[in-house]
Amino acid sequence: MSDRLLVATRKGLFDLRGDAAGGMAIAGRWFLGEPVSAVLRDPLDGAIYAALDLGHFGAKLHRSDDDGASWREVAVPSYAGLDGDPALAMMWVLEAGPAAPYGSGSIWAGTIPGGLFRSDDRGESWTLNRALWDDPLRPQWFGGGFDQPGLHSISFDPRDSNRLAVGVSCGGAWLSEDGGETWAVSTEGMWAAYMPPAERENPATQDPHRIVRCASAPDALWTQHHNGVFRSVDGGRSWREIAIAPSSFGFAVAVHPADPDTAWFVPAIGDQQRYPCDARFLVTRTRDGGDTFESLTAGLPQGESYDLVYRHGLDVDGTGERLAVGSTTGSLWVSDDGGDQWVGVSANLPPIHAVRWV
Repeated sequence: MSDRLLVATRKGLFDLRGDAAGGMAIAGRWFLGEPVSAVLRDPLDGAIYAALDLGHFGAKLHRSDDDGASWREVAVPSYAGLDGDPALAMMWVLEAGPAAPYGSGSIWAGTIPGGLFRSDDRGESWTLNRALWDDPLRPQWFGGGFDQPGLHSISFDPRDSNRLAVGVSCGGAWLSEDGGETWAVSTEGMWAAYMPPAERENPATQDPHRIVRCASAPDALWTQHHNGVFRSVDGGRSWREIAIAPSSFGFAVAVHPADPDTAWFVPAIGDQQRYPCDARFLVTRTRDGGDTFESLTAGLPQGESYDLVYRHGLDVDGTGERLAVGSTTGSLWVSDDGGDQWVGVSANLPPIHAVRWV
């Protein structure tokens, strides 16, 4: 069971470790006062990457090769030379590529304004995936929460490293069978409540808030969409809407690594309000593929709670038993039993952008 959690916040990156009492305590603090938009620890070589969103100072990327003892600034993705002179606004997600066919050190980044980048030299340089960027449907993409579209989900099929899925807000779910050389938008079954009736099934304007894949059953994917929860059992080629109470709105989703029928969500009131339903913070869990849901509340605030959880603010470890959820109010909870019972780790962190078990 994982006992280390990296927490990216609006005012720094925090390293939490399990303590002798069975809880968690802050063991390291980096980039204090600076917004950390994404974090990754590469399982192949142990390097830690931290993406910073410094506003008018730009986006920055730092890498540590000694587990956080020191950091070195490396390159960031660039849109230089493209028509319209787009600029990198933020690195929204970082993922490690599989060992093959890209080799150790392959790092992938999803960015605003909607680009997918790959680095084969541990962040020293980046290559834009032109096949996705140049797709004829991309001009229909638009911002979902941000002024520009953003690519926030990158998922590889562990059986075949050439197969990957990405999610764009608002731009749909996209699949590649050849390592990103070609792409197909794949949103059959999704619909968008915010679009005019004739455009509700337009694949290029869907808003999957987060897409995750079951590690042991890679054809099973879940997405928390802007106006619903959807599941795929055919590798993302088609999706089925799942009815969920108390709300179908939310941002985060996690799937059990060994059980494709078990997934967790954090519902909220949308669109304008964006706080927990009835001001009661809860996590919902299905264990039967979405046929039924449980509301998990033990240890979570059940009154006057206005915590929102961002797309990357919920994570499950490799055992499928330990979960972490962090909120926009700086509250952080962990569970060691799949969500049955939660323990508050802190209520005083900066607003949390992302949590990752390592």
